[in-house]
Amino acid sequence: MHLINAMSIPAAYLGVILIWSTTPLAIQWSEVGADFVFPVLVRMAIGLVACTILVRALRIPMPRSHAALNAYVAAGSGIFGAMLLVYWGARYVPSGLIAVLFGLIPLFTGLIGVWLADAERLTPAKLAGIVLGLAGLIVIFGAGAKISTQALPGIAAILGAVAIQAASLVWVKRTGAAVPVLALTTGALTFVVGLLLPLWWALFGHVPQWSVRAGLSTLYLGIFGSVVGFTLYFYVTKHLQAGQVALITLITPVSALLLGQWLNGEQPGLDIWLGTALILVGLGVHQWRLLVSARP
Repeated sequence: MHLINAMSIPAAYLGVILIWSTTPLAIQWSEVGADFVFPVLVRMAIGLVACTILVRALRIPMPRSHAALNAYVAAGSGIFGAMLLVYWGARYVPSGLIAVLFGLIPLFTGLIGVWLADAERLTPAKLAGIVLGLAGLIVIFGAGAKISTQALPGIAAILGAVAIQAASLVWVKRTGAAVPVLALTTGALTFVVGLLLPLWWALFGHVPQWSVRAGLSTLYLGIFGSVVGFTLYFYVTKHLQAGQVALITLITPVSALLLGQWLNGEQPGLDIWLGTALILVGLGVHQWRLLVSARP
């Protein structure tokens, strides 16, 4: 934690972009055949062990109030549902496209917040951003039919994961719990591992054969994709304006598409790039007030 506090803000910012850009690719590389639950279980278990060590070493309290327990369940439910859908869908959807779809989280979060009366009303700009985002989704779904026979169900699964993650964020906020971020992560991962272990045993029940790449990818996701990425993101949000943080969601979809093309041989067509452009423009319009308030 002292190392994080001593890190420069630009380095932390770039770290978040790098981790978020490489996470979809690492998810695909951690695939072990039909068993899509085991990589999630191992990743979350690694993250839980790392978080537990940090919580104890730094003597961070683990609140056990009713609000705190609700927050653990809220955050854990989002991780559990979203990760299962992502790992299943990642077998049929290019890694770059996963990052593009996850860029829609701010739009989904805004819609859920308005529906629950937790956010400001939809302005014309926000509504235009949502429409552009939906237009981008339509283009991408049209492109999905050209990728593979199961691309459309895969895209639908990723989109379901985005909706679950957005709902989880709103749910955590509504609990009103004052929980340290590392404690929240630890409690959420405890809940997730407790659900994943019996689910994996019931569905598969045997350890699949792993390649070296799959094992290293899962280790990377457990440590960097979960613990380090979340901690750096919290550090960035603490020291930068909301508009500067919002730029991350506009950068990572493009960087993930390029990484997938460079490292994984993915060839996104013109329609994928068009859909991505519509989504990014929609995000920019939706978060315009935050973006214009950003200062160097």
